[in-house]
Amino acid sequence: MVVGAGQQPARSGTPEDQLRALATGEAGVLEALARMQVGSLERSRLDEETYLLARLAALVATDAAPVSYLAHLGRIDELPAAKVLATLAAVAPVVGSARVLSAASSLRAAGLLTT
Repeated sequence: MVVGAGQQPARSGTPEDQLRALATGEAGVLEALARMQVGSLERSRLDEETYLLARLAALVATDAAPVSYLAHLGRIDELPAAKVLATLAAVAPVVGSARVLSAASSLRAAGLLTT
């Protein structure tokens, strides 16, 4: 079930198809999630960098899957790697090293880290 830009995912798919699309980050599903977030940066009154770092911290705390990082941090490449690392270090005492290591792995799996 591949959905082109601007299209809604097919509602006639089975629940399994819909879950599979969500888990694999298919464009239509990600676009629907993005529409839910419209205006959240402005409402937060944070600058974009701080906003993305706060979202990163939240994803680390929830041990989010790689597709979640992609959906919520699509513009993380605009952040300096040092700031991403500093954020991971800042949350480590609260969330634990396992979550931080999982986050680094998820960032890489989502293609948001370059090696």
